[in-house]
Amino acid sequence: MDDWDTVTKIGSKVTGGASQRETVVRGKSALNAAQRSGAVVATEKKFTAGNPSSKPGVEGQRLTKVDRSDDIVPVQKVSADIGAAIRNRRGQEGYKMTQADLAKKVNVPANDIKQLESGQATKNQQLLNKVARVLKISPKTGKPLDEEPAKGSSSKK
Repeated sequence: MDDWDTVTKIGSKVTGGASQRETVVRGKSALNAAQRSGAVVATEKKFTAGNPSSKPGVEGQRLTKVDRSDDIVPVQKVSADIGAAIRNRRGQEGYKMTQADLAKKVNVPANDIKQLESGQATKNQQLLNKVARVLKISPKTGKPLDEEPAKGSSSKK
């Protein structure tokens, strides 16, 4: 018989093969069923999501950076001066409001305003800017903006 007379079949419809075709199992129940049936089960863990070619070696870079940093950096808190300035401004005439009222105006929970005033809140510049805009104070110093003289005018006589 020549090589020209023999036929080689390739694909899943090939008969006479002793082994089953490899399948991908999705889900815990299908994996348990395969293990109970006595099938050979191999598992592989995926380390990247999405397109791995678009982010080559990102995971390794991040781990290296974490390994190199030995010191623990404390989280920045809002200074007590700014908290006191917010509390004082809320009590002034024309700005009288409760913590809940202020929270409603800046669209945050009242607990965030409470922590901001007590100096226990982590520094959130967006929240500080919103509160400063409502109360017309400086978000960095807490000083009132409407009592300061205009930049173009001078107070000298």
